[in-house]
Amino acid sequence: MHLVEAKSLLTRWNGMNIYRGCSHGCVYCDSRSDCYQFKHLFEDIEVKQNVPEILEQILKNKRKKIMISSGSMCDPYQPCEKELKLTRRCLELIDQYDFGATVITKSDLVLRDMDLFCSINKKTKAVVQMSLTIADEDLSRKLEPNVCSTRRRYEVLKEFQGQGVPTVVWMTPLLPYITDTKENMKTLLEYCFDAGVKGIICFHVGMTLRSGDREYYYKALDRYFPGLSQTYREKYKDSYEVVSENSDELMRIFHEECEMRGILHTPEDCFCYTSKLPEKYRQMTFFDFK
Repeated sequence: MHLVEAKSLLTRWNGMNIYRGCSHGCVYCDSRSDCYQFKHLFEDIEVKQNVPEILEQILKNKRKKIMISSGSMCDPYQPCEKELKLTRRCLELIDQYDFGATVITKSDLVLRDMDLFCSINKKTKAVVQMSLTIADEDLSRKLEPNVCSTRRRYEVLKEFQGQGVPTVVWMTPLLPYITDTKENMKTLLEYCFDAGVKGIICFHVGMTLRSGDREYYYKALDRYFPGLSQTYREKYKDSYEVVSENSDELMRIFHEECEMRGILHTPEDCFCYTSKLPEKYRQMTFFDFK
């Protein structure tokens, strides 16, 4: 871990990365890609220690209320967050200034901030998003070694459900020849349905691979599934989108099951839901140029 002073914060989509890098160790992580230009080891977490100060200035000066997100690239609940509490301080500011908030995480540390998510949700809107991709716990421990179990993440979703805070699940990636099965998808869907999630994001049954994360992923395949990386190389070559042969059938099951239960199930609908405040906070005024 190393500390830096950030010069800017929010992206054009109102997202913020409080931490840059990750210690979760997920073998399929796209954020390892060379295109993100990490100048430090991915596991050496870059901590933007002045994020709360920058965020407060933004919130003070922004007249139009918006949803502010964190976690699209690196988890806002890294282990160091337990002591640093930068994510919590940001949520406190979002709550204080009556903005909306959404986070994407694989950590049950998010439960620590239940009070803030509840408070924000009562006033504006809060959405907790979690990744569920591997139902088999033994396999999850291998491929997502430093995060809480899939079962535990389901329990976290249930706790937020019980407090009335809406949730969204990222059911991606689904790894060809490993987790692209009916059994895996149906178990994950059962978790989602029982936890009463608002939406599920699943682009397709497959994953993305590009320079940087491809090499890391193939090393993991060689460790746990000898010979499988060669199958990937022959079938997918240097493709960015790596789509399972089972994608069409499994996506049909996915959409049908979600449709029957009234759950948002296209990325577009889920992103629209997580990025917009309720209508009463989106009324345009003369001052909404900010």
